Amino acid sequence: MTEQQPVFPNLGASPYLSLTTFRRSGEPVATPVWFAREGDRLVLLTRAGAGKLKRIAHTPRVLVAPCDVRGRVTGETAEGRARLLPPEQAEAARKAILKKYGLLGWLFVTLERMRRSSQTVYFEIRPLKDE
Repeated sequence: MTEQQPVFPNLGASPYLSLTTFRRSGEPVATPVWFAREGDRLVLLTRAGAGKLKRIAHTPRVLVAPCDVRGRVTGETAEGRARLLPPEQAEAARKAILKKYGLLGWLFVTLERMRRSSQTVYFEIRPLKDE
């Protein structure tokens, strides 16, 4: 991948990402999420125990597409592989999301941190390589 071509160019400048994960049965589950580009990957946040994390744990293959706030896909879909980030990489992911979403991102991340019943975790999505 060259430096001029962003990771997952199908996403353009979309503020939201439709993340499709797969149940054990193979049934797809799409969720609109915030994301940021960081190098050759996308970074995302969610709460610990979220269904999407459970689905990624057993099937890391995901589909990503630009979407609106309600999850309606607005562009082409691409395939990727997701994985939970270790704690030492979470801060860089948090900063990338804060940079993209500004004050609204700061408010969301801060409120998530303050919730006692929830821990925020970060994960990455990398494009599948052509084989």
